[in-house]
Amino acid sequence: MTVHSLSSTPSTVRWGDLPCAGDAPVLEVEPGDVVVVDTVSHEGILEDQGRDPLAFFTARGIEAAAVLPDAVEIARSVEHDPRTRGPHVVTGPVAVRGARPGDVVSVTVEELQLRADYGVVSNRHGRGALPGQFPRDGADVFSVLARVETDPVTGARRGSMPAGPRTDARVRFPLKPFLGLVGVATPGPGRLHSVPPGAHGGNLDVSALGAGSTLHLPVQVEGALCYVGDPHYAQGDGEVALTAFEAPLRARLRLDLVPAEAVRVRGALWGETPEHLIPIGLDTDLDEAMRRAVRTAIALLTDRGMDPAHAYAYLSAAGDFAVSQVVDRVAGVHGLLRKADLADLPDLPDLPDLPDLPDLTGSPV
Repeated sequence: MTVHSLSSTPSTVRWGDLPCAGDAPVLEVEPGDVVVVDTVSHEGILEDQGRDPLAFFTARGIEAAAVLPDAVEIARSVEHDPRTRGPHVVTGPVAVRGARPGDVVSVTVEELQLRADYGVVSNRHGRGALPGQFPRDGADVFSVLARVETDPVTGARRGSMPAGPRTDARVRFPLKPFLGLVGVATPGPGRLHSVPPGAHGGNLDVSALGAGSTLHLPVQVEGALCYVGDPHYAQGDGEVALTAFEAPLRARLRLDLVPAEAVRVRGALWGETPEHLIPIGLDTDLDEAMRRAVRTAIALLTDRGMDPAHAYAYLSAAGDFAVSQVVDRVAGVHGLLRKADLADLPDLPDLPDLPDLPDLTGSPV
């Protein structure tokens, strides 16, 4: 196992679209290798914020020395057209040697470190869950600076943001860092817009995929061509205002490869933590996203030895489903299924009559 370093620089990032087949990797690794990547948030560098992070953040009380040089350089040097591209700074792609379509790349987040003690929550251009109401007063963009504070009693770090212009009070909330955007390249020459998630992963915004989690991504092109971006310090399920506490992270990621012949639940997009299985469903219709998350959950439970009808009943009794986000054009729903609930299921080799597993390959996520 080799540990690689990958910085976000003008030569290693794309701004607003996603890698596709034929794109040259910025790094090639062996399966099982680790990549330590410094990610950059798009908040504070966008055109409607002046495309000058030094000016944007110092105007809001951040010292110039605390503004990340890589964010300044990307804003200055990388091509970006907000009319045709998404907002995200996407680092990669990273080729996993030997990965082929039909395989699965498993991206495990071993560690996440905060690269700053500030970030931004924003609502813009009539987007979000309430596009007719916010931003208010005819504004096109609303951006609020959030900070990382240390709790004076417990010593724990937490998020903090102002309660509004009529008071000096602040609201405080737990930090829960994660990468909102993790994906693999898509076939063909066309690069996808960075906002909608899909079978490639991408901008999933699943807050449960923090340190200790693994996201399993079906490979679509030779080498997989993995990429990451959209770092968060915290996000509530739903991400209703368009963005959450967006701020830069250093992520230590392990890239493992599951060969096609060992993939049991085909076509599924799912993650896991030591405590949970995390089935993911995506669709432009939130109801259909929920149905797809449930189908994937049934497939995961059937793979572990449950009868599909009993798995469906278990999900109603004990499965938890949450709206991941409603702001990315394609809505997301994810489930949290406790692994401890499944501890008494027999090992798969002892189940010669295992029912056929649901095949999700014909149902786009």
